[in-house]
Amino acid sequence: MSEPTSPLQIGDYRLYWLARLFAVFATISMVVLLGYQVYDVARSDYGMARPEAAFQLGLLGLAQFVPLLLLTPLAGIAADRFDRRRVVLAANVTDCLIATTLAVLTWQDALNLPVLFTLAAMHGSARVFNGPALSAIAPNIVPARLLPRAIAMGSIAWQAGSVSGPFVGGLLFEQMPALPHFLSAVLLLASGLLISLVRPVRAKHEGPPLHPVQQMIEGFRFVKHERFLVGCITLDLFAVLLAGATALLPVYARDILQVGADGLGLMRGAVAFGAAIMALFLSFRPLEHNVGVKMLWAVAAFGAITCAFAVSTNYILSLALLALLGSADMISVFIRSSLVQLYTPDTMRGRVSSISGLAISASNELGELQSGIAAALLGTVGAVMFGGIGAIVITAAWAWIFPELRHARTFAAKYDEETPHRESTT
Repeated sequence: MSEPTSPLQIGDYRLYWLARLFAVFATISMVVLLGYQVYDVARSDYGMARPEAAFQLGLLGLAQFVPLLLLTPLAGIAADRFDRRRVVLAANVTDCLIATTLAVLTWQDALNLPVLFTLAAMHGSARVFNGPALSAIAPNIVPARLLPRAIAMGSIAWQAGSVSGPFVGGLLFEQMPALPHFLSAVLLLASGLLISLVRPVRAKHEGPPLHPVQQMIEGFRFVKHERFLVGCITLDLFAVLLAGATALLPVYARDILQVGADGLGLMRGAVAFGAAIMALFLSFRPLEHNVGVKMLWAVAAFGAITCAFAVSTNYILSLALLALLGSADMISVFIRSSLVQLYTPDTMRGRVSSISGLAISASNELGELQSGIAAALLGTVGAVMFGGIGAIVITAAWAWIFPELRHARTFAAKYDEETPHRESTT
């Protein structure tokens, strides 16, 4: 049998891709509408002014981040010690129950801020176990030579779900607010069932398993001594932490551009649309040379586009800028995700993915907190502008502090998967 030339020729990868699409569609729809509901409840039911209600969006991000911070080490261990399919299935079933609860409470008009924050925290707890296990599956079901293309195609699934989830969710929300949450519950369950059909996926280990605490220490120690990984992970952490324009999109949708929940869905969808187009391009024309420099330029462009979006008061222009924002972010994500996987041995991928996931979550959820505080102090436009400038400054600083990023030329695997990395037993 001839060797596959595309990840889509591999049956397990097709199941993985579809499971990822369904899960992203469901979770992004749920999270976007959760933010809109928090802001709307704060304004309508609690009578908060715009800065106070925007601050609630920051608190929403914090509510999702705290469980991520506490549970991330355990999630990495789970991905490295158990069947990764079952970890994903358990996380999806839990998230399905959360979506169902949100749907029922929305249907009964029984929502308030404490309930919304509690559901957000529960969602963060479920998601923390999904990310590392799901990310670590791809390198186990496709050859290393196809991994960059598989990551790009996986990003297409992610961005396609990110486009269609908020768009469909926003439209359904306008018709019946509970309906999109019911749909999310069904798709999360379907995603879990699909991933369970993939062949069993466990990390390969030599020697006896370490104690869980030793495993956590081993994962953090490995990342600490790989300056390239530290640079990649922290660049995303601080750049997105500052330039979190999407956190304040409910404010733009409701009060600045005045386009409502369906308009918010299109705005979130525009970011994902731009990213999906770029991911599609990269899946056919993957980057091959000077990848580190291109990643840095992409993050700088992300910051500059954020600044332009901050001052736009035209809805069509704002949609175009958000699409460009997604495209720039996709280039950075594609390069960083490929390099992090290729610079990590399979025995460590779950834990390294969990550490990377923690940084991404910190940049997103704590970015929402930062944006909420900044909006309360500087106003919404000032907060977004401040974040965009900050992302540019961070990129310039990281290019100097971590020259390894500039010197990354190609997607060359650092570890031979035929000889798994031996974990320290000391």
